[in-house]
Amino acid sequence: MKRRMQRTIAKPASFDGVGLHTGERGRVIFRPASADTGVRFVRADLPGRPEVLVRPENAHFEPAAGRRTILQQGRVQIHTMEHILAALAGLGIDNLEIELTTMEAPGPADGSAAPVVRLLREAGIVEQEKPKRHIKVTKPVSWAENGIELIALPYDGLRISFTIDYDHPLVGRQTLSLDIDEGSFMDQIAPARTFVLERDIEPLRRAGWIKGGCLESAVVVGEDRILNDEPLRFPDEFVRHKVLDLLGDLFLLGRPLLGHVIALRSGHQSHVAFVKRLKETLPLPGRRPGAPADEWDTTAIMDIMPHRYPFLLVDRITHIEEGQSIEGIKNVTINEPFFQGHFPGHPIMPAVLIIEAMAQVGGLLLLNSVDDPNDKLIYFMGIDGARFRRPVTPGDQLRFKITLLKLKGAISKMRGEAFVEDQLVAEAELLATVVDKRPS
Repeated sequence: MKRRMQRTIAKPASFDGVGLHTGERGRVIFRPASADTGVRFVRADLPGRPEVLVRPENAHFEPAAGRRTILQQGRVQIHTMEHILAALAGLGIDNLEIELTTMEAPGPADGSAAPVVRLLREAGIVEQEKPKRHIKVTKPVSWAENGIELIALPYDGLRISFTIDYDHPLVGRQTLSLDIDEGSFMDQIAPARTFVLERDIEPLRRAGWIKGGCLESAVVVGEDRILNDEPLRFPDEFVRHKVLDLLGDLFLLGRPLLGHVIALRSGHQSHVAFVKRLKETLPLPGRRPGAPADEWDTTAIMDIMPHRYPFLLVDRITHIEEGQSIEGIKNVTINEPFFQGHFPGHPIMPAVLIIEAMAQVGGLLLLNSVDDPNDKLIYFMGIDGARFRRPVTPGDQLRFKITLLKLKGAISKMRGEAFVEDQLVAEAELLATVVDKRPS
């Protein structure tokens, strides 16, 4: 299992620029942020310096606002931040405060993410004391509309496959499929510039968009030639920039994604819709309305765990620290099938099933730490120091707390405790290993 730590920058960094659509000049200031705080924008130009968190529920697309992604929290908006978010995604930065002096984030001077990448790397990227908290694609998720398609599949890491198809001889159909890591992003994706067809410029300007656009900020594609003095940086620079846009929009999930995302003819509007579909479908933190930030319901649990009735003994995960600890609950009711024989007239939950429920919660901690949970199983190898303090009966709610004590390769040692209300009812140390599923 790979253990990746959260990252931020070592010191503040800033740049000035012009908003692509509004044409307003502004400043961006990047500041380090503590572990587990995520990425947030601060509007320094508004009273009270309101914040907008990078979360899927804050992602918007407004057709009247043009070719841009929007974050909105309350009445506060941030526009055209996707190149900045792509740089954070590519560099693996998890926690950051980004101060803006305008509503629209000023664009990097050349229309790519490379200047932001250089700036953040010069500021220094540092690891923090907490493990990364990923969002994993645990089952296929798809979105399609008007010939546009987006699909996410389970994958060991992050892979983007993108196809564009333009009715223009200099662009045409281009496809790129690439595993995304810091190196491939910096070399293959970050330098790719945004582009516009010359025939679209006047309609966009009449609509009040691209007020800050110029030949230096985008590749302008004429009828038979590129109008910029600088030639294309890649033969397929157009599709590479689309990958960059998609990476930035996927970062709206609020955490790094692990999966294979396949996109056909998509843009910001469909990306935002897909992010919301992912939020609805995957075991994301706080998916249940009103749930705490790290709660998983039964549906989310079954996305990862192979267990099913009558042997799924976890009802909810209430908190998880990836690679460190997990908490979950099991509601014990008289409808449990084991109460028919254990014991008639005096129902008691078997101690071995308390340990099994404890092990399943621990198994979720381990499966959540691997890149491809649907291709793995947890085998338990040993139980040490098991103690049972009092019987568990119908109507009790078992609360489990599991802490990872030791991890060596695929072998782990965990300490588990089970409580009813505030009383410790069972405890044990569990030895387990992560194995590949055998072919069926």
